[in-house]
Amino acid sequence: MDIKSSTLFEIPLSEEDAKAIDELIPIKTFPKGTVLLKQGQIAKDSYFNLKGLVRLYYLIDGEEKTIQFFTEGDPIASLSSYHHQTPSPHYLECVEECTLTILNFEKEQELIKRVPAFESICRISIEQEFGKNQEVLANYMIKSPEQRYLDLQNERPGLLNRVPQYILASYLGVKPESLSRIRKRLAEKRG
Repeated sequence: MDIKSSTLFEIPLSEEDAKAIDELIPIKTFPKGTVLLKQGQIAKDSYFNLKGLVRLYYLIDGEEKTIQFFTEGDPIASLSSYHHQTPSPHYLECVEECTLTILNFEKEQELIKRVPAFESICRISIEQEFGKNQEVLANYMIKSPEQRYLDLQNERPGLLNRVPQYILASYLGVKPESLSRIRKRLAEKRG
């Protein structure tokens, strides 16, 4: 799905609407390691991932806790910080070189006035992300790290090759050594 197509989330856009979106939402490539948002900053931008991998993480007592990965086709935002213009409690970082659309908070307000359908597009996007976040939270609460790893292997196998082990371990809620043991145990079961 391309954020700049003439139909988004099954909402048709006129040529004029699509042109306004193109005009107000630039595309930029960010190098690997770019921090898009730091804890304590107010999110002025939200993004749509065209290419690459971004992670959302918290820094707790000096330890990174990865909560979410955003891959191609995903909207990326610190929702509370962006919508309420309050300090972010987390970081957004490019794990790979990323090509992202950038939607500035002020330009979003202008775009909603110029293209009323854009508000529906934003709402649908937020609803989808909210649903995904509910599932992630539920899985984290009710499943073991090994079960979460197996889910990741089945549902998002590409991440296993794209994400460094220490980040993957933080996402699963374990230390890198524990992730190595999980992988070894699963390989022995298959072997």
